[in-house]
Amino acid sequence: MRSDGPPMLPILRSRHQADILAQLLLHPGQEYTITELSSRLSIPQSTVSDEVQRFVGAGILAVRAVGRSRLVRANTDSRLVGPLTELITMTYGPHVVIAEEFSRIAGAELVLIFGSWAARYHGQPGRPPNDVDLLVVGSPDRTAIHTAAARAESRLGRPVNPVVCTAQRWATATDPLIQEIQANPYLVLKGDAGRNPDG
Repeated sequence: MRSDGPPMLPILRSRHQADILAQLLLHPGQEYTITELSSRLSIPQSTVSDEVQRFVGAGILAVRAVGRSRLVRANTDSRLVGPLTELITMTYGPHVVIAEEFSRIAGAELVLIFGSWAARYHGQPGRPPNDVDLLVVGSPDRTAIHTAAARAESRLGRPVNPVVCTAQRWATATDPLIQEIQANPYLVLKGDAGRNPDG
């Protein structure tokens, strides 16, 4: 299946490339098998293998064999990796960073990104997003939400704007904000939104 070039970083040829680089470059100390990357990113294993091979050839990623598996990681010895990591963090890194920062917050049943960043991620054309809009559904501690958002902002270098709503408010979708979020593309980071996130 063809994947269109990502509008937030058109120097890449597909969102698959962006997602693979975001996972690997934002976790430079971790190694993943092709199977793990495929499962984590919901990308066909053959596509992951092909893209990894391209990046290995360019010196951006490194691979080592362990038995019958190939372990992939960022090639931190490459001079390209530092600048590329910064570009990926600014463009396709928000969902990786925010998922990490919000994954352990008790009471957060559903966490999703909406607004312009989600629209660009899903391929809708438009101006580059300046911030990231985040919806947290459930009954989390508000201080924990704002602390996690501040950590994400520090890592991303852009504002992260969390909105908290109850599960009932999300399910009934009677107010304009929830209706707008549900009518447009969003990206689920935690939980189950109960519908197709592509709008």
